[in-house]
Amino acid sequence: MDSAGPLSGELNNSFNDLMDTEGNESGQAQNTDTGAALSGWKDLPMELLLRIMSIVADDRMVIVASGVCTGWREALGWGVTKLSLLCDAALVYLTSQCKNFECLNLCGCVRAASDRALQAIAFNCGQLQSLNLGWCDSITDKGVTSLASGCPELRALDLCGCVLITDESVVALANGCPHLRSLGLYYCQNITDRAMYSLAANSRMRSNNGHGWDAVKSDNKDGLASLNISQCTALTPPAVQAVCDSFPALHTCPERHSLIISGCLSLTSVHCACALHPHRAGGRAILSNQHAY
Repeated sequence: MDSAGPLSGELNNSFNDLMDTEGNESGQAQNTDTGAALSGWKDLPMELLLRIMSIVADDRMVIVASGVCTGWREALGWGVTKLSLLCDAALVYLTSQCKNFECLNLCGCVRAASDRALQAIAFNCGQLQSLNLGWCDSITDKGVTSLASGCPELRALDLCGCVLITDESVVALANGCPHLRSLGLYYCQNITDRAMYSLAANSRMRSNNGHGWDAVKSDNKDGLASLNISQCTALTPPAVQAVCDSFPALHTCPERHSLIISGCLSLTSVHCACALHPHRAGGRAILSNQHAY
């Protein structure tokens, strides 16, 4: 980051001026969370850093900040949703410097979250486990399919309001992300039955290659545990029921509502096993309580 040297010097000079002012007023500036003396930018509390960046930062400042230390890179990745000025070029650079990202929240970051940025995330951040892309409405199948191939460890992906994606994205996720536990497709109205059948088929394929479907049902450690398809009005009951039947952790019953289908009046006939056989759910609860004691 040699090119960032001058701006990094500006950061240091500004910090020294700030510390001189604080020192004159209170003797010595301190981290209010830990009580430790602040000797440089690296000692700033993360919440304060994010607050400063959200007010005064441009893309250049974010790039410099990402190179200060590992803690700052992680904090910027966690709080990037608050940095509304961030563009996709800055996000591409940030991911090239922060390759150990496990969680990234880009909800509403319409300038930053582009197909180009998702391709960079897929290339650089293979350990990514959670990604929120809510309301990033310029994203297409090109970006999501790149994620599916480059981030096989994904556990949670929120694509709510990504109105341009189609079945291709869901098929790629079903094939490439075997550990996916939570998928948000709210208002993705181009999603059809093909996507649902792909999720169901891949679930059964993995169970047959493992220890059998009964074993998968018994531990529920893998497979979808949360699926939001609200307002996906092109879906039909047989396709959604196939998904519900394929993932034991998906529930339509009020107690464990994890298959969310609000706004889809045609899907009211879809039910999980608990809803169809309430005595089975009750039996499991009683057995669980007995083991607890």
